[in-house]
Amino acid sequence: MDTTDLSQLTASPGAFEELFGEQLAAILDIRSWHHGEDPVEMLETVAAGVAAAVEAEARLLNPIRAQVFPHLATRPDAPPGAGVYRATVDDLRGIYEGLLFTGAVEACDATSFTHETLSLSFTQIGVGLVTYQGNQDTWVQRIFRRDLHESLGDPAEEALALLEKRSRQDDEEAHRQADLSQLARQAITAYATRAFLLHHSTATWRVGRGNPAPFELLTGAAGSLDIMIEATKLLEELICGHRKFLYVPPEVSTRLLRVIAGAMQPLEYAIVGTLRDTIEPIIESSRDYYDHRLPTASDTTIDGRRLTPREWIRRFVDQVASQVVVGLYRASELTPAHMFFAHVDHAHEAALIALADGLLQPHRGTPMLLDLAKQVCDVTFGPESLAAALQLGYTRAGAPLQYLSGRHPH
Repeated sequence: MDTTDLSQLTASPGAFEELFGEQLAAILDIRSWHHGEDPVEMLETVAAGVAAAVEAEARLLNPIRAQVFPHLATRPDAPPGAGVYRATVDDLRGIYEGLLFTGAVEACDATSFTHETLSLSFTQIGVGLVTYQGNQDTWVQRIFRRDLHESLGDPAEEALALLEKRSRQDDEEAHRQADLSQLARQAITAYATRAFLLHHSTATWRVGRGNPAPFELLTGAAGSLDIMIEATKLLEELICGHRKFLYVPPEVSTRLLRVIAGAMQPLEYAIVGTLRDTIEPIIESSRDYYDHRLPTASDTTIDGRRLTPREWIRRFVDQVASQVVVGLYRASELTPAHMFFAHVDHAHEAALIALADGLLQPHRGTPMLLDLAKQVCDVTFGPESLAAALQLGYTRAGAPLQYLSGRHPH
């Protein structure tokens, strides 16, 4: 939820009771709360709640399939090819033999961790590309942020100022800077995975994790619209230029999609909407943000005219995000349906790739190639990869145990 938009928090009287089926006054009465926890009672309560929810959901499945599924293709603004489809064994065999196991599909993922002390914040970001033919490649970037800089001033005063700044945990600016620092790291990681997938992969199909246009790239993390502009240029090249891509988020993002996902059967996939539908609310709720910030260096000239940041992001939404479809697929009866993003012209083949690769790990249903890329990154660039180097650095600085004893980089 965008915490700056308080309209999302507005509710009518009685909304709590309608939502939870309980009286608010009864919930707030602490005399009704249980003292401690009875494991047996907890198990019975949770099991009864789950059983009731599953039974209620089962009653909804047939009406959803009968009434909602056909409407996906006929509703206003439905993307080309919208609807629900079932893959055949021959469809999946063609994906295995023609794409996945020939190296024509390559997945990219990343890992990052931060080691932080009083005077040093150190972040390592690793990116990996893998195929099922055993090809893999990795890249790494390391970012140092030092709060105690060498200066001509009094180092004691500088340290005291730093301690005062870091001790104000309730200070709004301190929290804002921490959030922006985290968003900046997320934005760099997101940009890097997309850049390496576009410029260093040689496979026909490129597979990534998450939303192709995540929040931290669209908004210019840390207040930098240069990040937003460079990221949208990169995404336009991937989406409109290469076009054969597949992105799979870790979870289904909206209630509507969860309703459709719950009614899908194994080996089915659905094309539901567009990326434009997904990100337009974010852009519209951030109009002032784009109006009151200016890029420092990025070129936003199109056809000889320099666009404002808001015009630039609006162009991306209308001309680029509209070419990406949002879909669902369910690979196995052991797992729920998952989301996917693909180019509108190649959405059906992308869905078959997601299904075929998801079937290789039926307990998860997500593309196994993505998990392999993640494992490569974690093993190569995880916290343990730099433990020895950090220990050596602290030892040479005369503090072999002061910062690392009892804990590891995280």
